[in-house]
Amino acid sequence: MTVGLNIMIMRQKIILFVFLFTISLQVMSQVRLLRNNTRAMLEVNGKPMLILGGELSNSAATSVEDIDEVIPRMKAIGLNTLLVPAQWDLIEPEEGKFDFKLIDETVLCARDNGMKVVFLWFGAWKNSMSCYAPLWFKQDVRRFPRAMTRNGKPLEIASAFSENVLAADKKAFLSLVEHIAEIDGDDHTVVMIQVENEIGMLEDARDYSPLAEKVYSGKVPSDFLKAVGITQGGTWGDVLKNDVYGDEQFMAYWYARYVEQLANAARKLLPIPFFVNAAMNSRGRIPGEYPSAGPLAHLKDIWHCGAPSIDILAPDIYDTGFKSWTALYALPDNPLFIPESRCCANSGVRALYVFGEHESVGFSPFAIDQSSDADAKEIARAYALIGELSPLLINNRGRNTVRGVLFDADDRETAISYDDIVLTCSHYFTLPWDSRKDLSSWREGGGIIIQIAKDEFLVAGSGIVVAFQSETEKKQMERAVLGEDGFADKGGDKALPALSKFKGKRIGIGYVDEVTVESDGTFRYVRRLNGDQSHQGRHVRISVDDYKILHVKLYEY
Repeated sequence: MTVGLNIMIMRQKIILFVFLFTISLQVMSQVRLLRNNTRAMLEVNGKPMLILGGELSNSAATSVEDIDEVIPRMKAIGLNTLLVPAQWDLIEPEEGKFDFKLIDETVLCARDNGMKVVFLWFGAWKNSMSCYAPLWFKQDVRRFPRAMTRNGKPLEIASAFSENVLAADKKAFLSLVEHIAEIDGDDHTVVMIQVENEIGMLEDARDYSPLAEKVYSGKVPSDFLKAVGITQGGTWGDVLKNDVYGDEQFMAYWYARYVEQLANAARKLLPIPFFVNAAMNSRGRIPGEYPSAGPLAHLKDIWHCGAPSIDILAPDIYDTGFKSWTALYALPDNPLFIPESRCCANSGVRALYVFGEHESVGFSPFAIDQSSDADAKEIARAYALIGELSPLLINNRGRNTVRGVLFDADDRETAISYDDIVLTCSHYFTLPWDSRKDLSSWREGGGIIIQIAKDEFLVAGSGIVVAFQSETEKKQMERAVLGEDGFADKGGDKALPALSKFKGKRIGIGYVDEVTVESDGTFRYVRRLNGDQSHQGRHVRISVDDYKILHVKLYEY
């Protein structure tokens, strides 16, 4: 009796162990966004990951041969993730008949090259237009009606108010997601999916088709009213201003509701992060001159209300003002991920900036497969540096010890405070001996700064200068113009003015070492930088031509 009882108990323990072990494996084999305070980070199979990405040009993965050529080439640049279009017209060329050979080849080739994939659903809309919808969809305008301008002009934009449009788009999208789950459910080569691409109305701020007009004349849903802080209900015309900005709010809600129906159903098939991307409302344009009603920063609350299954509203940044655009999207309720950014010589330092200042989920220059060798080199060097720093970036996530800096000719200097130590960070071209300081157009400089102890920092990047002061010293600082040797640039013919007595202590540089960072986060010494290399102890610097990591030890005197 006792032996039998012991055997039964042992069997129960084994069953429990197997169950818990299985659950443990399932937990480890996930892709999810981990949130820490106001920041988020991707976790893949139990390991944190920074997306060092690149988006392929639109036609770069439209044949097996192209896929097999481009993915190894992108791996050689140093990318760990590729953003790849998944095109409705190629996946469902005939209604109800699906062809996933390009999806399969992308996943298998990426896996063979140790890379991850983010698929971009080019479904009902791509850059507002329905250009990636299959021909059978485009030709049947009775079943799949178009959006219209206020004067009745039909657009090559499918109407978001059509149940037939939604049903066809959703069927194709869920078939894609289900297929990815079947071929990649255990490996998680695919780590995120974008729903549609730069959704939004053009030529008018909203759709004026008969289907849209019927909805516009109806009652405003209560969740919209709550999202925008309006207490009085009524029809859309009653509630919203009769202008393009009211039209944009109306359209944003229904675009978001449409996307929610795809994302919510897709998550049940494949529980990974889903995001949407936005074309920016820049250059003084009004809704309809830019893609109206997309997931823009000023419409964030409406999109969060209408599409709660979407994890990230992501900006596509091509215009000037890179820092300002990132600040609009790096918010407590919206982690920063940049799926598209202009691929250029500044892409490398911009990547450093967003991982430092905003602890970004990832960064991705657009059409990286078509980049020049010079631009690709900048990205490769920056990604190699971020890869080195990744153990420290991950371990310091959400602790306010990591900052990013980015400079150009118009934005040359910023001060960062850590307790009572002030770091004055500047563009490299501000140094008095750099012959390029008078150029009208500067290469951007930028980097990441990590405080690893009260008096110890890592400075990593390209084209930056960092000086260290105590707060009291900073407040009493005298602005002297110094020449290359550190002497006064020119002599004066008057006696020095009387100065108030200096109070407090100063911060000095104990030493500066160029280092590399090992996979466990420890440093490997490369060389000591002193004398001319630290301007006799006045600052640390990294040229625009270099990507380096500097270990700085400070002292007080």
